[in-house]
Amino acid sequence: MRRSRRQLALDLPRRGRPFKKGGEPRGHRLRPALAARFPVHVTLKVLAGAPYLRRGVCFRAVREAFVAGKAKDGFRLVHFTVQGNHLHLICEAADRVRLARGMQGLAIRIARRLNRSVGRNGKLFAERYHARILKTPTEVRNAIVYVLNNSRRHEKGISSGWIDPMSSAPWFDGWKWRMREPWMRPTGERPVVAAGTWLLDVGWRYRGLIRFDEIGRAHRA
Repeated sequence: MRRSRRQLALDLPRRGRPFKKGGEPRGHRLRPALAARFPVHVTLKVLAGAPYLRRGVCFRAVREAFVAGKAKDGFRLVHFTVQGNHLHLICEAADRVRLARGMQGLAIRIARRLNRSVGRNGKLFAERYHARILKTPTEVRNAIVYVLNNSRRHEKGISSGWIDPMSSAPWFDGWKWRMREPWMRPTGERPVVAAGTWLLDVGWRYRGLIRFDEIGRAHRA
C-alpha cells in the first residue's frame, strides 16, 4: 500500500519574546518532531502585492540575505529557488525549533534588504511557512529536482541545457552533465552550504544524478 505523504506546517515565531523557556515557540501547539538526520523542503510565500522576487534588484537582495543567513546555529540552507511570489528551500536543522529560528532569520534578512532596495516598508512574507520532512533517498531526490528545476514548470520553451540562475543550481554538484557554458558557472559568494546529512549529501545519489531538463512528478512542500 502506498504511504500517504505527511505535510507539516510550522510557524515563524512572532515578535516579542517568541520563545518561552526551553526553546518552544510561544502561543502555538507543538508540531511533530524534526530529527537532525532529515532534510526539510520549505515553501515561503510573500504577501499579495509584494514585489516580484525574480526582478533583478529583488533577487540580488534575496541572494545577499541567503549569503548572510545560510548557516546559523543549527540551521543550514542547502538548495533554493526564487520564484515570482515564493521561495522553495531545502534546509537542514538540528530540530524544529532551530528550523523555525533559521527561517525567521532568513525572512527578516530578506525583507530588510529587499525593502531597502526598492524603497518599500512593511511586511513581506506571510507568517506561516510550509515544511515537509524528507525521510528517504527518493523523497530527497524528488525535492531537489522540484526545487532546482522549478522554473521549468512555469516557463515554456526552455532549452534542455539551461539551468536557473535564480536558484542554487549553479552550485549544485549532482548534475548528470557538466556545466560547459561560462554563464552556467557559479559567481560571487556562495549563497548555500554543503549538505551535512547523509540523505542530502549521499543518499539521494543512489537514485541517479539529475538532468538539466528533468522535471519529475509534481511535488509540493
